[in-house]
Amino acid sequence: MLALLRRDVRTFVLVAIAVLAADGLAGLLKLAADEHRPRGTHPLVPMPHSGSFPSGHAATAFAAATVLTALAPRWAAGWLVLAAAIAYSRLYVGVHYPLDVAGGVVVGVVTALLLLAAARRRSPRSRRRG
Repeated sequence: MLALLRRDVRTFVLVAIAVLAADGLAGLLKLAADEHRPRGTHPLVPMPHSGSFPSGHAATAFAAATVLTALAPRWAAGWLVLAAAIAYSRLYVGVHYPLDVAGGVVVGVVTALLLLAAARRRSPRSRRRG
C-alpha cells in the first residue's frame, strides 16, 4: 500500500526482497536446527511440519517492519506493533516456543538492516563524485 501511495516501486521491491530473504534464511536455519515444535498442547491452527526454530512468521514480519520503518519512520510504531502482533500470534496459537519467535525477530531485523545498508551503498544519491 505504501508503495502505491508514494508511487514508488523501490519501496515495494525493498520490502519484497527483505521478506523473501528473511523467509529463505529462516527456512535454512529451520533445516539446520531441526527443532521440534511444542508438544502436549492443543494448537489453534494445524501444526506445521517444518522445524520450529526460528519462526518464519516473526522473521518476515520484522523484516518488513524494519524496512518500512526506515522508509516511513512516521509510522514506525504501527509497523512494529503489527510485526509484534504477528510474532506473538505464533505463541498464542501454540506452534512456537518463545525462543523460536525471538530468533525469528533477530533474523528478520538483521536481514532487513543488511539489505538497507546494501541499498544505501548502491543508491546514486549516496555516491560522491570524485
